[in-house]
Amino acid sequence: MKSSTESLSPTRVKLTIEVPFEDFKPSLDKAYKTIGSQIQVPGFRKGKVPAAVVDQRVGRGAVLDEALNSILPTWYQAALQETGTVPLGQPEMDLTKFEDGETIELVAEVDVRPALELPDTAGISVSVADADVTDEDVADQLEALRENFATYTEVERAAVDGDSVTIELSAAEKDGTVIEEAQASGLPYVIGQATMIEGLDEALIALEKGASNTFSTTLVGGELAGKEVDVTVTLTEVREQELPALDDELAQMVSQFDTIAELRADLTERLTRGKRMEQAASARDLVLEQIVSAVDAPLPDGFLEAEVGARRQQMDQQLAQAGLTIDHYLADEGKTLEEFEADLDKNVRDSIVAQFVLDQLVEDGDYGIDNDELSAHIMRRAQESGDDPNAYVQHLMEHNHVPEMISEVLRGKALAALVEGATVTDESGNTIDLSKLQADGSFADEVAEEAETSEDA
Repeated sequence: MKSSTESLSPTRVKLTIEVPFEDFKPSLDKAYKTIGSQIQVPGFRKGKVPAAVVDQRVGRGAVLDEALNSILPTWYQAALQETGTVPLGQPEMDLTKFEDGETIELVAEVDVRPALELPDTAGISVSVADADVTDEDVADQLEALRENFATYTEVERAAVDGDSVTIELSAAEKDGTVIEEAQASGLPYVIGQATMIEGLDEALIALEKGASNTFSTTLVGGELAGKEVDVTVTLTEVREQELPALDDELAQMVSQFDTIAELRADLTERLTRGKRMEQAASARDLVLEQIVSAVDAPLPDGFLEAEVGARRQQMDQQLAQAGLTIDHYLADEGKTLEEFEADLDKNVRDSIVAQFVLDQLVEDGDYGIDNDELSAHIMRRAQESGDDPNAYVQHLMEHNHVPEMISEVLRGKALAALVEGATVTDESGNTIDLSKLQADGSFADEVAEEAETSEDA
């Protein structure tokens, strides 16, 4: 087989593939066996029908077509590898020469990533938020821990914010027609969480046990999404929240620490590490944005349209799962459909260019990947998707997605190198050396210092 490539534009190439008929014969023999096993001919067992008889029954042309269709993907992949072509999307293929016994010729046009001229990355500077943890940050964490271990006691008084209540709900249309599927009883709810329907919290405040209140609201989920209805809530039980004291006993209850002071220190350290990870993520985004904004990258129209369509379909599916439509989303965001589509197009364009930039950096650089790195990345992706790791790996293998995982790791390395070469400062003007940042949010020198302290102890 021989293949060559011709550039049609910065984002599209034409592959010409020539295959001697002799190389086609194994596929032709396989096609005869396949078709021979599907037809019944008196005097011959299934799968043992001679080629000449198959020709008589279905015609030589049908066998040639079967053989060609089965081998075309293999030839295309071989041509991509031989020419070093990395396709974007599916090709448009045309069989230009196919005569029995003659050399076979076909062409495939496909979109490709354009070669980019990247700007000088030296001197890139970005600013990120400070990683300082305030007393209020720690207090919020402690309050959340207290609420997780709160107890509730039934009381005989009007409901107030923070109470845990049991309620009955009934909804009716504006003409008084009861909505059967919108009736419920024995529902637990914490006032102030705003997790059910708009207006419920306000209707419950100051309501006495056994009393009811009616309010108007607009349903946001299910078949009745967008319909304005009257909802009647009846309060059947009120329980008052009792928070544990903020003391050493709480620390021992919720952690491995003996004192509240130790718990505060641990929370401060955890929050600091989390903010450092946020700094790193922000720095990566900002550095990449600078490069992307400085790159003039032509985009393949077909690839762009496919990506925009896929992103829109994914969003529609997510909205449908939540019982919403695009109209609900637009109303919530305060956007027109035209504004939404313009934003979607821009976001997809920026995402594609960012991928092109990282791929160019990988191509220009010297990045490698070992099995441990690939395995760790695949395990992270499986965890993010909520899939069983073994099933996730099997899916990758069956659908030939492992190269995508390799590309993701290499892009991550290229971006990390780009960020390490940039000047990153926080809002207070402090320079941040992200090259020392560990996966848990600690800095390498801190880890070394802790190890030395442990050894001294």
